[in-house]
Amino acid sequence: MRLAILALISILPGMAQRQTTPAATAHIGKGYELEQSDRFAEAAEEFRAALALDPQALNARYQLAVCLFALGERDQSHKQFAQLETATKGDPGPQYYLARLDMLAGDHASAIRRLAPLMASPPFPDAAFYLGSAYLAQGDFENAVKWLRKAARADPHDFRCHYRLARALQQAGRRKEAEQEYALSTQARERYNETARQSTTCSQALESQPIDAARATCNRLFDPNDPDKLTMLGILYGEKGKYQEAIDPLDRAAALDPDSFEVYHNLGLTYFRLKRYADARSPLEKAVRLRPDFFGSNALLGATLYLLKDDDAAFRVLDFAHRLKPEDTDTAELFFRECVILADRSVAAGDYAGSLKYLEQAAAARPGAPGLDQRITATRSHLPQSR
Repeated sequence: MRLAILALISILPGMAQRQTTPAATAHIGKGYELEQSDRFAEAAEEFRAALALDPQALNARYQLAVCLFALGERDQSHKQFAQLETATKGDPGPQYYLARLDMLAGDHASAIRRLAPLMASPPFPDAAFYLGSAYLAQGDFENAVKWLRKAARADPHDFRCHYRLARALQQAGRRKEAEQEYALSTQARERYNETARQSTTCSQALESQPIDAARATCNRLFDPNDPDKLTMLGILYGEKGKYQEAIDPLDRAAALDPDSFEVYHNLGLTYFRLKRYADARSPLEKAVRLRPDFFGSNALLGATLYLLKDDDAAFRVLDFAHRLKPEDTDTAELFFRECVILADRSVAAGDYAGSLKYLEQAAAARPGAPGLDQRITATRSHLPQSR
């Protein structure tokens, strides 16, 4: 369920390019955090606040539409996605969600018209499932079988795909194949339930047993061919402070699912907690690329770059993270330190104008910092217009 929710709130690349105002960015950052905790109603209010400050913030509008979708507010969600459809000139993300809203409204023909052109490069992995389901509802069993089979092959562990495919095959008169898919659906559902039980057992073992005994219990979740189970296992280890044990399943999950934000964020977080900062950098950079406006990954990446002394990169990331969540004192402190470091470097290079810029940003990050006002005054005295 958690992986499904993270897929739901993922960011569409085309909407993450435009820079929003600092105040709007802060609301967007809060909205993402609330979405991460499944607090969609509160997240929607943050995205509305961002849009009130910057109506052209397409990423905020997209996330608002997704929140409304998750809350079951279909008419309002449709309104937001329709605006995005116009603003982005048919971006596949809004088209996907508009198709799903069409299906919920019973307009399966419209859903097919929206989804079919997207299938060469679908915006979400389950697009084939919904296209096949729309064909099934329309009574087009040949196309239903085609796309539901594609969906089942792409995710053989999703019992929904096998179940819908079985129904399509049955309706098409292919009863033997239908029974095979019904059996696969039952197996996948039982496997899903068993995974949930194993997850609970692993969590309890990590809380009550020595790590060697707990590891034997938790390794029942280990499946080298299932990125979701590997991710779950890595997160369980990490949540219980067993960071070294978390690395292998998360590494394996990343190799199997290279577009998973959750895998890379948790892998980077785990390396960071182990103080393996050079190893943390790459997965955190990938996490930020996948969800550019998520505060947690930006803050972690900024801290990692700071500790690696990559000051230019750290400044850029911490500046953005600070704008996403200005009230976070740890990020503000790191951003302040980077500003001072770069101000010192600029002075050493004779660039007093550059130094002043960094010092003024440092003052905004930590108002009243001792000695900073005097240093700003001294730096200004070196500029030509101050003489």
